[in-house]
Amino acid sequence: MNKKVLAVVLTTAMAAMAVPTVSMADGEEFKVGLVTDVGGVNDGSFNQSAWEGLQRAMDELGIEANYLESSTDADYIPNIETFIDEEYDLVISVGYMLADATRAAAEENPDCKFAIIDDSSIDLDNVTCLMFRQEQASYLVGYVAGLMTKTNNIGFVLGMANETMHQFGYGYCAGALDANPDITIQQFNANSFADSATGKTNANTAITNGADIIFHAAGATGLGVIEACQEAGIYAIGVDSDQSSIAPDTIITSAMKRVDNSVYDSVAALIDGTLEGGVKTYDLAAGGVDIAPTQDLLPEDVITAVNEVKEKIISGEVTVPSNKEEFEAAYGDVYVLD
Repeated sequence: MNKKVLAVVLTTAMAAMAVPTVSMADGEEFKVGLVTDVGGVNDGSFNQSAWEGLQRAMDELGIEANYLESSTDADYIPNIETFIDEEYDLVISVGYMLADATRAAAEENPDCKFAIIDDSSIDLDNVTCLMFRQEQASYLVGYVAGLMTKTNNIGFVLGMANETMHQFGYGYCAGALDANPDITIQQFNANSFADSATGKTNANTAITNGADIIFHAAGATGLGVIEACQEAGIYAIGVDSDQSSIAPDTIITSAMKRVDNSVYDSVAALIDGTLEGGVKTYDLAAGGVDIAPTQDLLPEDVITAVNEVKEKIISGEVTVPSNKEEFEAAYGDVYVLD
């Protein structure tokens, strides 16, 4: 059976219509559980954003909700099973690393609904796959880095090398090169979303080799990247949520994925009875991804330039590569982590 691809609306008004209207009373009988990946609920990134979306659903929709943190990969299955045993109505898995555990649980429990963030491989009627055009947000922060670097040398730290995560790299490199064709982009794979020490080591290597701006797409590993940039007095770029509060004088911007909105939308659809299996993709046009609203460290001319290129992406005038073939057709073999 082919996946049912749920079209994301492209205007604010239509987006508002797409979200079910439910009240506090409507959610009183529903229980929703969130299972994090190894980055944990306080990763300052997408696990935290997912929990914030679920907390908003608790406050506004009246559901009962909880989360379970996964310290290792071995925790995924028992954490999901805990929520199933406690008869939760919806179990939300944060990250593609939970795909196998989520698929197995969904197959064994067809009456329970599941949602998974950043994975589109599960083709089951009771699984909603929440995807993001993260390459579009990464393009914007890459464009910022290309305009703001003084050394023509920037860095990128990846949490894990796979198809989903490479979208961050393709977007970042494309944006940086379009803004500054002479730029050098140092690239590192930390191979973990929960190893801040390795993130810091990668960043320090990039700094030693001349980078003056470093973007991380590495979950909690990225906290080490930010720390290294802060200590060296250079700029960092955050990911998934607006990370400026972590280091206000260091983080110039962040590539945002509105994981919180996707979680909230899923809960509202659950309550309304419209939550369906298939793939739902959040893009720049629908506000599902974006550059962070905190722009205190960005010059006005950079803000203007980024807003202009954002409109070009939305209109289709600029197409951001999302895979190796598309990237190399436009930029060559600059991206080396794939």
